Amino acid sequence: MRNKLPLYLICSLLLLALLAVVSLYMGVYEFEKHSILQLLKGIISNDASVSDADRFVMMDLRLPRIVMAILIGSSLAVSGTCLQGMFRNPLATPDLIGITSGASLFASIAIVLGVQLKAYIPEFMHFSLISSMAFVGALLTMILVYRISTINGKTNIVVMLLSGMAIAALGFAITGFIIYISKEEQLRDLTFWNLGSLAGANWAKNAILAVMIFLAYTVLITKGKALNAMMLGEKDAAHLGIKVERIKKQIILLTALMVGTSVAFAGTISFAGLIVPYILRIVFKSNYHIILPLSAVAGSILLLTADTISRTIAPPSEIPVGILTALMGAPIFITILIRSRNTM
Repeated sequence: MRNKLPLYLICSLLLLALLAVVSLYMGVYEFEKHSILQLLKGIISNDASVSDADRFVMMDLRLPRIVMAILIGSSLAVSGTCLQGMFRNPLATPDLIGITSGASLFASIAIVLGVQLKAYIPEFMHFSLISSMAFVGALLTMILVYRISTINGKTNIVVMLLSGMAIAALGFAITGFIIYISKEEQLRDLTFWNLGSLAGANWAKNAILAVMIFLAYTVLITKGKALNAMMLGEKDAAHLGIKVERIKKQIILLTALMVGTSVAFAGTISFAGLIVPYILRIVFKSNYHIILPLSAVAGSILLLTADTISRTIAPPSEIPVGILTALMGAPIFITILIRSRNTM
């Protein structure tokens, strides 16, 4: 099966490319040129026959949004896969152990108290204040959950889940208080973060996301063998030559980086890190050498599909994509709990 990984990746990438082309056609606005290739060629060559409206919708609305869905879906799925492998539990996802809540809380603080905070931070960080705060919130939450649930080098899964849920509840409570004291304009922004949306996509955000994800993937995507070994237990993995503690620290830092950046740009998108690893695990029997790289593409397919549905199901308005992923993820979460209740 391992030798078939390139074939699986090629098929997944072709499906993603097909979905991206279909998504370009989907929406209230209809392009004057019916061929997407003809339209893109006209935009690249600066053809005068391409209307300004077509050019704006394609280059400033749909393409950036599709790219952001691909990037964020991939990062959330890989983050969930890595955390599940590290904790050896299918419930260990960024939102279920509090990382998403922590990132959302700190992003909310940046939205409401941004003016006051900018007086105490360097000027070059003002542009990326929300992103930086979301990353800090995700990192602190991940470290806190890990510290609470780890005793003598061993991670207690039940304690990890309970502490993550407690921290998530605390984060939502503080976020609720911030919403209560926020002004009308701030309230709209906070609602955006809580429901999740890709409507704010642009090329600058996509560039930042791409850099963050590239840095994280250079380390994480190659950890399939190590995660397979860690499924046997940390001591057994160490005997096999796996640097367990080093890999844990890398996963904690890099998942916090990706989740924090994703929350900063798109808000809370729940269960994306749960659905993809669960489905891939059913097919490939917890072989992270295959699951990990495939999750990078499958996560993009999932979120791009959800976002395309969200902006076309009730035109001209759109449903927040976080609502759709939650509707898809909640039944899977319940299924995992039912299957795992005898081992908890």
